[in-house]
Amino acid sequence: MTRYTTHYISDRIRPVGKPLMLRDDDDRRIEHLKRRLHAPSKVDVVRSALTLLEARAERIERIARWRRAAHAAAASSREVLHDFQPHSRLRRDA
Repeated sequence: MTRYTTHYISDRIRPVGKPLMLRDDDDRRIEHLKRRLHAPSKVDVVRSALTLLEARAERIERIARWRRAAHAAAASSREVLHDFQPHSRLRRDA
């Protein structure tokens, strides 16, 4: 006689993602945005929000890098400008 083992559904199906605990008011906000955006699911709303937040964070980091680069280049730019001021045509012609 062959021995059959029983498998429960929970043994065969692994969770797709990780559960996210939301407050009731946050859940209502997501549902509202889901209707406004015509998003198929709450996950799509959250993903679009994450995309926007990532873009905002990258922009903030990029601006910080530009400021550091401008600050580093400012000293040498002032030196070059100071070197060329005596040779300026505006000052010679006046």
